[in-house]
Amino acid sequence: MESENKLAVRYKLIYAGLFLGTGILIFAFSFLMGKSYEAILRNTIASLIIAGTDVFMVFDAYTRGKEGFSYDNYDHKLRFVIVYLSALVLSIVFVLISNQLWPYMAVFVILALFSNNEIGMVSGIGFVTLSVMLEDKGEFSEFFMYILAGAVALAMFRDLKESTAISAPLAISLMMQAVLLVAFNVLFQNRTLSFNLLVLPLLNLMLNLIILLIFLNMFGVYVIRKSNDMYMDINDPEFPLLVQLKEKSKDEYYRAIHTAYLSERIAMGLNFNARAVKTCAYYHRIGVLENETKWSELEHYYTENNFPVEAIEYLHEYIEPKKGVPRSKEALTVQLCETTIASIMHIIKENKDVKIDYDKLIDSIFDKKDKDGELKGYNVTFYELDQMKKILKKEKLYYDFLR
Repeated sequence: MESENKLAVRYKLIYAGLFLGTGILIFAFSFLMGKSYEAILRNTIASLIIAGTDVFMVFDAYTRGKEGFSYDNYDHKLRFVIVYLSALVLSIVFVLISNQLWPYMAVFVILALFSNNEIGMVSGIGFVTLSVMLEDKGEFSEFFMYILAGAVALAMFRDLKESTAISAPLAISLMMQAVLLVAFNVLFQNRTLSFNLLVLPLLNLMLNLIILLIFLNMFGVYVIRKSNDMYMDINDPEFPLLVQLKEKSKDEYYRAIHTAYLSERIAMGLNFNARAVKTCAYYHRIGVLENETKWSELEHYYTENNFPVEAIEYLHEYIEPKKGVPRSKEALTVQLCETTIASIMHIIKENKDVKIDYDKLIDSIFDKKDKDGELKGYNVTFYELDQMKKILKKEKLYYDFLR
């Protein structure tokens, strides 16, 4: 607990330095550029407001836990700090080149992917504002152009997954950037239309394309795919934690294996997060190892083994649900599958040769949960409930293997 408090204080100091450092850097650059005292004061105040807003939004996201950030950014708090500082330096460097070359579209996307879309949008707007203010003759046209381009890019690249095809989002984003460059720059050039007039806009598009291709590839490998590779390890029945469970109790181990199989079947049939659901089914009873039941006692199993964020969230919800908050359909999937497996294993244990009417058994499980009001606590539709029941009834051959 003490180490966590020290870490929290450290991050507060880092963000305090980020806030003050932004103001100092913009003040110094404005002074070196020979701006008037009024402009220096304006730029410094604006930069502190921008930095303060970003810092507030980041801390507000932290109060919401892992849900406040995209991907696993909650567990990597320095990512946004590094990206913010890089974008801050770039916002100053851009002043030294033509505004038609600013690759702010890519900057917006990078800021958002290392925080969340809201923070990425506000931060991007802030940095565009700084670049325009620091220019000798900054105009509203370049300000609106890059904000609109950034907004389109953020809409296109939100919720990236390993299976996401980036060609269409990339093409749409670049097309919108091209349209905006023409609308805000080329059309107002008092010159005859020629190739030379299009050189800078074309370079801008190429620069955005190169940055996004490199960054998205790295992001896919080190952030998105890393989580997926982890699922392959922890969802292997021979994963050390499951092996320990098998050594402690074979009944619990096989109960977890069978529950995970059924849960995955339902999750895939209804387009849930199948890998995270399977992980929840495997490990929600891992407390059997040390007779632990509370989330505070169990959490270390998941964090020490680097479980993906969404899997930990499902496990937390399943083991210790929040009061007054609807539980997810993924949690219900594991609940129904575990109840089905536990019921069948209990009946077979009593009489190995008994003939079980699986349809009747599954109907009775659903009816009992409905009668007891348990289903009311889940965020699930009647259609999804019906599909869950149908998928469970299709697995009759699998149930026979439990004997």
